[in-house]
Amino acid sequence: MKTSPVAVALALLAALVLGTAFASPAFAHDRLKSSDPAKGAKVESLEAVKLTFTASVRFPNVVVRSGDENHQDGKPVIDGAVVTQKVKEDLPPGDYVIAYRVVSSDGHPIEGEIPFTLLGSASPAESASPSATAAESPVAAESPVTAETSAESTPAAAVGDEEPGSSQGVPGWMWIVVGGVTGVGIGTFLSMRNKKRP
Repeated sequence: MKTSPVAVALALLAALVLGTAFASPAFAHDRLKSSDPAKGAKVESLEAVKLTFTASVRFPNVVVRSGDENHQDGKPVIDGAVVTQKVKEDLPPGDYVIAYRVVSSDGHPIEGEIPFTLLGSASPAESASPSATAAESPVAAESPVTAETSAESTPAAAVGDEEPGSSQGVPGWMWIVVGGVTGVGIGTFLSMRNKKRP
């Protein structure tokens, strides 16, 4: 059976239209745009953490923890698409995680975790005592946990980063398969119709 070029072109066009129509809503959900501190960042001091989303969010829940201890101070504050959470004063240096959960403008939950490292600053006694600095230099070296965090660090939580728990909809390959099958069906139908004509 010979398939006409017109039928093939129409089949490809139908597949493209169907794939675009179904894929667009799947990627329309809100998500985390950036954070301060960014994922994997190393900061000298910290007074608050800030999460910026692609649209306004509701019902924020933000926890800043180190191990089993929480360090957030009060409730998070919403300003449109920005959520700010204050932390306790004089946090000790170490590895921290920002765990967040919000409800997006379209009603879907958005949640995830952002690891970062608080370096802190050297105390006056440490700065004045070279021997103390030399004695603590092995400890000050990058620990395995810090090294692992550094290897995974990024300049910022980029817009395109996938966040755990974010709703991403149906996978794109599924729409390609559906569009391809639909296109083949349309092409076959048109080919059979042209074949039946006298």
